[in-house]
Amino acid sequence: VQLQASGGGSVQAGGSLRLSCAASGDAFSAYSRGWFRQVSGMEREFVAALSRSGSPAYGHSVQGRFTISGDDAKNAIHLQMNSLSPEDAAVYYCAATKANTVSLAAYNYWGQGTLVTVSS
Repeated sequence: VQLQASGGGSVQAGGSLRLSCAASGDAFSAYSRGWFRQVSGMEREFVAALSRSGSPAYGHSVQGRFTISGDDAKNAIHLQMNSLSPEDAAVYYCAATKANTVSLAAYNYWGQGTLVTVSS
């Protein structure tokens, strides 16, 4: 499966952004689908994931502010990000795995990343 992330941009603190990840080559819903983010010089961090059955999971720092959703008609997933803070600024990657997990190590299909900047 090939993944293409989009929707990044610049926003002021407290604002919102919606990221999308479009898949091609296979049915995206057959995978666990996740979002991870990375700040330069830091490890890649789990943000949110959607299991093959559609169950969501979130990292502690985004719980209650971010929402992951599946869009089977477009073979895509979305990440609605609300109440953004400068700490959310990062490159956001979508990823997929056949495993039922949120563990970064298991994700073997990655999109190219989309940059989110948040000004205070």
